[in-house]
Amino acid sequence: MSILVTGGAGFIGSNFVLDWLAQSEEPVINLDKLTYAGNLENLASLQGDARHVFVQGDIGDSALVAQLLAQHQPRAVLNFAAESHVDRSIHGPEDFIQTNVVGTLRLLQSVRSYWQGLDEARRAAFRFLHVSTDEVYGSLAPADPAFTETHKLEPNSPYSASKAASDHLVRAWLHTYGLPVLTTNCSNNYGPYHFPEKLIPLIIVNALAGKPLPIYGDGLQVRDWLYVKDHCSAIRRVLEAGRVGEIYNVGGWNEKPNIDIVHTVCSLLDELRPKADGTGYAGQITYVTDRPGHDRRYAIDASKIERELGWKPAETFDTGIRKTVQWYLANPDWVAHVQSGAYREWVQTQYAGTDKP
Repeated sequence: MSILVTGGAGFIGSNFVLDWLAQSEEPVINLDKLTYAGNLENLASLQGDARHVFVQGDIGDSALVAQLLAQHQPRAVLNFAAESHVDRSIHGPEDFIQTNVVGTLRLLQSVRSYWQGLDEARRAAFRFLHVSTDEVYGSLAPADPAFTETHKLEPNSPYSASKAASDHLVRAWLHTYGLPVLTTNCSNNYGPYHFPEKLIPLIIVNALAGKPLPIYGDGLQVRDWLYVKDHCSAIRRVLEAGRVGEIYNVGGWNEKPNIDIVHTVCSLLDELRPKADGTGYAGQITYVTDRPGHDRRYAIDASKIERELGWKPAETFDTGIRKTVQWYLANPDWVAHVQSGAYREWVQTQYAGTDKP
């Protein structure tokens, strides 16, 4: 028995692989293209572990995927592979279409062919689990109820549009071909190994480096925050007991404005790594021009997964964010290595212009 994980060197994927192998002897075949956010250092602790088989490759490479499926005969495929940064999708949407739409299409075709060749018992037990995002639902007004699984898809960025398209493809492969699929739509993840272009790691890294802490617009955009290890446990539970064809929203029950997140991180750094001059890190906050089409609020209603599968997050935001800040403080080498020249160039380009709030 084994599972095939795509995108398993990225932020969420690598956390899932580490979490899985900490709790199971079942091998993982890990397929990752190793684009800028894929980082094998995330998986350094698995070096020499026979349960982890890493293959560098693209989910859109049908021949490679077919070969891996035939060779390893996995009982499940979990698709984490995605281009995921909204800002990058605004500047270069085609990469997102190629990976998130065309790549998912080709992966589904390869998996369907493999699944149809299984014997009856293995075919019935097989699952394809597609990991998606709450951003496919669009934006909420302040008083709107949180997203449920029946909320219509109204994506507003090239990234969320590409993920919504992939969600539709997964649904179609169930209804047209009978492929036993599951879909999870998660809220904003945070935690170890998060690439420092996303809000929380960017704030930590910039604060420690004495750089400005860039806040889009007025900073009052609201997100629900989910500790990545809680997300991993939810995916394990959905794979184990989720009903075929169902969508499960995974959230942390932690709606917070971005500016509050930044102040929380600054306060933790003031406590855990105080500045030599005695000033607070919040003094580095700088407001920058808001990005185009910036969704105002996301909120996940995660009651279905709790009701049907008995899952709920183990971490509060206070416990999860403290663990996250502590991890970044304890792993400066990882941060230094991930900050390549290309990464620094990207951040400099993205946040070059600053405005008053």
